[in-house]
Amino acid sequence: MLTFHFAFAKPPARSASAVGVALALAVLFWCAGLAAAQAQEVPMLESGGCVGSWSSINCVRRWAPAGDPYLRFVPQPLDEAAIARAKERDKRWAARCRPVIERDRYGVSRYRYAQPGCEFGVGAD
Repeated sequence: MLTFHFAFAKPPARSASAVGVALALAVLFWCAGLAAAQAQEVPMLESGGCVGSWSSINCVRRWAPAGDPYLRFVPQPLDEAAIARAKERDKRWAARCRPVIERDRYGVSRYRYAQPGCEFGVGAD
């Protein structure tokens, strides 16, 4: 007998399979995080997690060097002559730019300078 009706079977409990998949992915990401942390000599910042429901799940793991990526370290002068030149340059900049701290209308402290370009450190040399 030929029929065009599909046989429907009750699907297995998805909550148990979703929990199993979530647990497997969490263990996988945890192991990957350990391997990456051991391979690096720089302290690493790790974050991540899994979200989802009974029908779908999504896991993400991110790791990056710890610290502020926008922080720049300025090398300090090494000898006494370089230190003296730096102090003199700072004095000339302060005399030309005359920085003053003023509060704006929101109460935030802001620097105001007498000459243009001083907010970028220009004009000391």
